[in-house]
Amino acid sequence: MLAPERHELILRSLRRHGRLRVAELAAELGVSAITVRRDLAELDTAGLLRRVHGGAVGTTPAPGRSSQSGNQPTIGIIVPSSTFYYTDVIRGAEATADRYGARLVLGVSGYDVAVERERLEKVLSIGVAGLLLSTALGDGRAAEISRTLDSIDVPVVLMERAFGFPDVGREYDHVRTDHAYGAMLALRHLVSLGHRRIGINLNASVTAYWLRQGITQAAESLGVELFISPVALPARGEDPTTLAQHDKFLAECEAFGARAALVHSDEHAARLTERAMERGLRIPDDFAIVAYNDETAALAVIPLTAVCPPKLRLGEAACELLLRKLRTPPDQASATQHLSLLPELRVRESCGAALADRI
Repeated sequence: MLAPERHELILRSLRRHGRLRVAELAAELGVSAITVRRDLAELDTAGLLRRVHGGAVGTTPAPGRSSQSGNQPTIGIIVPSSTFYYTDVIRGAEATADRYGARLVLGVSGYDVAVERERLEKVLSIGVAGLLLSTALGDGRAAEISRTLDSIDVPVVLMERAFGFPDVGREYDHVRTDHAYGAMLALRHLVSLGHRRIGINLNASVTAYWLRQGITQAAESLGVELFISPVALPARGEDPTTLAQHDKFLAECEAFGARAALVHSDEHAARLTERAMERGLRIPDDFAIVAYNDETAALAVIPLTAVCPPKLRLGEAACELLLRKLRTPPDQASATQHLSLLPELRVRESCGAALADRI
């Protein structure tokens, strides 16, 4: 199929659906995603559509949208990563912005504070009306970026961060996952299966700050014995050092009398599962595992029970909150909101799924 033919089909599909996604177009047209992206770039340059993250939308808002042509608000979104956890957060924010007729501009920091400052300056320099922000540093290190944060002169909604006084100079709207509740969900499930001693392994991440709080609360309320291992589990690899780390954690669990573990994140839990099986352990009969994040947990060699944060809904809720603030008249300023969204537990074979559930 020649490019002009593809372009006509793309525009026809856009008129019909109002929005296009690269993966769906590639399947529909029978071409590669790279070819589709090239086509979208050419049509964007010609002013026939507007490229957005993952696809394209029309050049004017669809009928029924609240915004008017030529009055499209632009909002920035700065995140530490555009992959894995934040992919769905971005998708949720993008879908909401598109629904309200707003334009989203993305900046990715790579968990680097200096890069984050550059991305902030670039996004703010184009005159965004507001900002969705998930900082490179987590809640335990808010004071280190307070000056940068407090200097932003447009409305800000924090995502997966809960900064407040005295670490920063003013209170910020935020939408975050209640990860402490997520830890409680996982441990409560393990306790319901009869486990009274449980090993914990946390990836060195921002999420671990909140997971530790939930784990401490769970130990008290559930009356179980827990230990948080200092072993840094690798997510992949077959070299002796990698295997030794897995073996060390499994040995810690055995010495502690733990026949179950909560592991953050999916990749770490999946590789631990494989190593446990290589050592002759049956999952979940000899050793039960719950993963945290549920990005790839279902694809493990034994599907992993996992806590799933509401990533897509988080992006939607944060963008909705920001857009409502932008539409509120100055003399009717809305109250600052702190929203916590609850994760859910998805039970699979690695821990607690009944045989009937596996068929």
